[in-house]
Amino acid sequence: MTKIGELENRLNNFDSEVRMEALSGLVEMVQRGEISLPPAKPEVNIHIHSFFSFNALGWSPSRIAWEGRKYGLEVVGIVDFDVLDGLVEFLQAGDALGIKAVVGMESRVFVSELADVVTNSPNEPGIHYFMLQGCYIDNHALCCDRVMQRLRDTARSRNIGIMNRVNDYLRNVRIDYEEDVLPLTPSGNATERHLLAAYDKKSREILGDKVHEFWAEVLGIDPEKSAELMKNTPAFHDAVRSKLMKFGGVGYAAPDPESFPSLEDVIGLAQRIGAVPTTTWLDGTNEGEQDMMANLELFTRKGAAALNIIPDRNWNIKDPDEKAVKTAKLKEAVDAAREFDLPLSIGTEMNKAGQPFVDDFSASELACYVEDFLCGARFFYGHTLLARCGGRGFGSEWAKAAFGGDRRAANRFYMEVGRAAQPSRTILDAIAGLPDDAEPADIIRIVSG
Repeated sequence: MTKIGELENRLNNFDSEVRMEALSGLVEMVQRGEISLPPAKPEVNIHIHSFFSFNALGWSPSRIAWEGRKYGLEVVGIVDFDVLDGLVEFLQAGDALGIKAVVGMESRVFVSELADVVTNSPNEPGIHYFMLQGCYIDNHALCCDRVMQRLRDTARSRNIGIMNRVNDYLRNVRIDYEEDVLPLTPSGNATERHLLAAYDKKSREILGDKVHEFWAEVLGIDPEKSAELMKNTPAFHDAVRSKLMKFGGVGYAAPDPESFPSLEDVIGLAQRIGAVPTTTWLDGTNEGEQDMMANLELFTRKGAAALNIIPDRNWNIKDPDEKAVKTAKLKEAVDAAREFDLPLSIGTEMNKAGQPFVDDFSASELACYVEDFLCGARFFYGHTLLARCGGRGFGSEWAKAAFGGDRRAANRFYMEVGRAAQPSRTILDAIAGLPDDAEPADIIRIVSG
């Protein structure tokens, strides 16, 4: 393995000091001319899960920042479930590498107005995936926040419930949350995918070369098919997850609305930490997403100021009939976001094997939306940059004084800042040094200079 490859692998180490040293080593190689990095191209991905929730390649925040810079993304961003554990590392890595970086958090909330309606969490009425995008205050500063603690507690309780039910069903293959699951995570924030990895590992340890027969019985397939399936770990894990953990499986339990924070609570958290409340869209086929104008009217009235979309799963589809439906729904979602002046957060997630590192910005199906995608990422970077420099992010008291209720004007300003500002310590210091009553034009002059 080359030195570069060794350093890249060390970027995924659970020890933060090892990751920091590896990143410093790569930066030094760039500075010495031993690694050539491309200029930024008009492509973005601001929704990549890191290993602080689950990344299919095991990538850390630092690795994601590095891969983004190596590819030439204009803006790169991480989004993790229920935690901001990677925030400081990612923003610092972005600074070190000279790439525009943003951080988000994704969770599930209960929406009382939609208690009987399914939106973006299939088969779960009232439960809605929601994001805080453009975060700049990390977990350590939020250790006493009741909403953040509730998110962690809910995730842990749900995982243990799934594990206990699956343990009872499997009987011969049982895992322990503390011993088998948590060691697979860098900070104790486990997901269903960590449970799957733990069951896979434990079954192989216990059953050896008979393991495929065990899973054949569990999945209701022939042993030969099971053995072949197990050669493809992602496909095998998906099959087990579908059979045991998802809706209708023995490990599944319908979510209790009381166990989730309300939409209002999470929007309140966003306001406390200066993040942008961001609603999310699945594919437009569930009842609560079929009329996106009505959907966004509700969420913007509650305080949402942006919309997250995962484009690839809504156009890159083999079945022509399904593709026709999904691409039409994608257009409806983007059109509605435009009507409500909502910047778009987009990306590929990378929490499942096979998902691309970046959307295909050359795809004809996305051609009409590329500018929306770029402007959205620039908006979130502009917000993040100014939030880090004296608390001038979107939704701040400074922004309210500068733009009042004119969200369109505010959006244009943060988009322009995000477009023009290059990620450098010089610009950060110059903006931070402005007086509290600085005008938007003062900031534009600095970032455009």
